[in-house]
Amino acid sequence: MLIAQISDTHLAGGQAKTFGLAPMAENLARCVQHINALQPPPDVVLITGDITNDGRAEEAERAARILRKLRFPFYIVPGNHDNPETLLNAFEPGACPVSSARFVNYVISGYDIKIIGLDSTWPQHPGGFISPQQANWLDAHLQAIGPEPVILFMHHPPVSFGVLETDEDGFEGAELLAEVLLRHGTVRHILAGHIHLPATTTWHGMVVGTAPSPGMRLALDLTLTQPSAFLLDDPAYQLHYWTKQNHLITHTVRIPSTAVLHPFENLT
Repeated sequence: MLIAQISDTHLAGGQAKTFGLAPMAENLARCVQHINALQPPPDVVLITGDITNDGRAEEAERAARILRKLRFPFYIVPGNHDNPETLLNAFEPGACPVSSARFVNYVISGYDIKIIGLDSTWPQHPGGFISPQQANWLDAHLQAIGPEPVILFMHHPPVSFGVLETDEDGFEGAELLAEVLLRHGTVRHILAGHIHLPATTTWHGMVVGTAPSPGMRLALDLTLTQPSAFLLDDPAYQLHYWTKQNHLITHTVRIPSTAVLHPFENLT
């Protein structure tokens, strides 16, 4: 099974660039075009939040127009820059199969592995949040799934990654989330975004990975002292390959403006 993941597109409205600098709509379109041409093709595409930059309807509608060009099923969860209700109005129910914007949680079935989309947003806060109600919902659905392996996708990683801006945002309820996941032991990987960088860590024995943004790369400063800043970058997304041996292998795919293959057999 092959899963593509796009995160943190931060689309501005109209024809504008994000912050007047980043051509994020163009970058997203390039990701969609690249994913559509993949061989083998992906089974599903997951969009892990911050689809819009300011949560406005015109931004969500712009993103929906571009993402509808995907030739594969795709699913969205909100990020802290999104308005969940606005996303539900802009996207078809198949992309976000929930009946209410209060909690954008759902289970995706029909693939080699169960996939759960979890809403980690915290109204009026930039950080992540899992409430007792969210935890109870997840607990019940993991119970119903049983021993099958599960991938969880959400916007906020429930662990700090040494990126000042997002570490300061925090994650309220992370230990509550951990209690639920450890009780069942079936969530193999957590796919997230938020930090605008591809990174991986372990958390309570589970692998947590974050995807890059397609064009707005946060500057990495492990001293955690410099002001937050971003770099304009090539569009990028991730591919997650779930093998027959039940391993998830992740590749970060960058789409440079020009790329020339150099076969080793032709080199001396």
